[in-house]
Amino acid sequence: MLLCDGLACDGYIFKYLWDDLAQHFTVVHWNYRGHGRSALPSDPHRVRIEDLALDLNAVRDHAGDPPVIIVGHSLGTQVALEAYRQRPAQVRALVFLCGTVGRITHTLRGTDWLAQALPGVIEWTQQHPKLARGLWSRVPSSLGVRVAALTGEIDARSLQEEDMEPYFTHAADLDVLLFLRMLQAAGEHSAEEVLPTVQVPVLVVAGERDSFTPPEQAEAIAAALPRAELLMIPGATHVAPLEQHELVALRLEKFFTDCGLS
Repeated sequence: MLLCDGLACDGYIFKYLWDDLAQHFTVVHWNYRGHGRSALPSDPHRVRIEDLALDLNAVRDHAGDPPVIIVGHSLGTQVALEAYRQRPAQVRALVFLCGTVGRITHTLRGTDWLAQALPGVIEWTQQHPKLARGLWSRVPSSLGVRVAALTGEIDARSLQEEDMEPYFTHAADLDVLLFLRMLQAAGEHSAEEVLPTVQVPVLVVAGERDSFTPPEQAEAIAAALPRAELLMIPGATHVAPLEQHELVALRLEKFFTDCGLS
């Protein structure tokens, strides 16, 4: 089983699922370029979804190209679909956790404001790298968690503050220009045309209150896939695997059992 993170993430979303998954599968977690233990790319512009999918398939090769289940959270859904497009052989199933097929910067909160703003933000960051770095890294992780809770981006009643702190800590260490370029690449990419070609079972998990990848997008993904199942979690947000980890774990187990994968 290959675990694919969201943007600026280093595995925090799989905190509660790891042990459950490891009871049935050999679990591999890897890092995108410039994330976690992976170095910055030698070519700073090689951060497209297609590039990340090539890396995922290189991980498969390194592992001996066994049959795999690919699990993607957020951006990881795009990476998983693109990797499937590149090499569908040996993929046994896909799991999408709070993800979308692409164009995220054009649909965030129902507008394309982010897509319109990003080129200017990237240009400013290139012109003022030290200032951008200082502003980017100065926000304490505890403050980030509180702001996310106050704005409703996470359900603070359903998770602990320490569940989210690794995300903000890792994001603060990330190269800001890399983050912006990857976000722009994710906004320009779409794997929508891949959906009808996916011939393996797919479990789509969505949060009813997810403002990053809204639930209607998950419904559209599930409807376009030939062999999809949809779990819509009431009250959950973009971090549903943390907020409702027991429910997600049980649904994953049922999915794998029903598909004859565990």
